[in-house]
Amino acid sequence: MFTQTHIVQLILTLVYVVLGLIIFGLGYLIFEKLTPFSVRKEIEEDQNIALAIIIGSVVIALAIIIASAIT
Repeated sequence: MFTQTHIVQLILTLVYVVLGLIIFGLGYLIFEKLTPFSVRKEIEEDQNIALAIIIGSVVIALAIIIASAIT
């Protein structure tokens, strides 16, 4: 049913997923530390839609960079 090649590919995929999530989390934490305000407070409490759009753009850009670096 599963050959050794399939198992190796599955393990490598899981390793890349975990590695990508760790790098993604570190990138977000760095972004959070570099901003002089609380991103969570600005988006949740103050309803800052412009900041939410910027954060979304940063998240998408970081995900594209990580995906291209892994492949």
